Amino acid sequence: MIIKSYAANPVHAQSLPIQANARCPGCGQLGSFEIMHGDTLDFQLPNGYRIGQRRCPNMECNAHLFVVWHNNTIVRSYPALRIDFDTTNIPRSVTSAFEEAISCHANECFIAAAIMVRKTLEELCRDCGAQGKDLKERLRDLGTKIVLPKELLDGLDDLRLLGNDAAHIESREYDQVGNEEVEIGIEFTKEVLRATYQYSALLNRLRGLKKTP
Repeated sequence: MIIKSYAANPVHAQSLPIQANARCPGCGQLGSFEIMHGDTLDFQLPNGYRIGQRRCPNMECNAHLFVVWHNNTIVRSYPALRIDFDTTNIPRSVTSAFEEAISCHANECFIAAAIMVRKTLEELCRDCGAQGKDLKERLRDLGTKIVLPKELLDGLDDLRLLGNDAAHIESREYDQVGNEEVEIGIEFTKEVLRATYQYSALLNRLRGLKKTP
């Protein structure tokens, strides 16, 4: 998306700020972003876009956000807004690949994001000791290494194919690899990682609350 500069155009006007509800790209918390200190107005551009500055309401963060609206909807921010992801108990090799997928998606680099989702699956298989000559075989073997619901196991191959379409021009399992496909792929991968690494830790915390017999 290209927003033309109107810095030298007297047609642009100042307007009262509107609320910016978003997940902070700094601390990851949802919140209603505050107006920057001393900055009481937004700028309304002739093309229907509005720009303004906001600050994370989390006092431990206070991240600065430059926001672009169209029809009162946030269409772009700098830094880019990211899908949330809890890294608790997930190995660094896996989180590194997956966080790069999320960063690519946030910046609308959807092909790169899909490839990094596939890379996340590769790292997941390596961490769990899944064997095979290619990713398809390793994902099949992964089902013998970890306990996942059947729906998640079945969906792993669809994630692999999404990455194939992104990396190889001859692959056509999906009509396109765009925002919707990648966003669903990221959300599905989050569920796989949660089931693989986080459910057992949550169960252990719950059992730890029991009284000693």
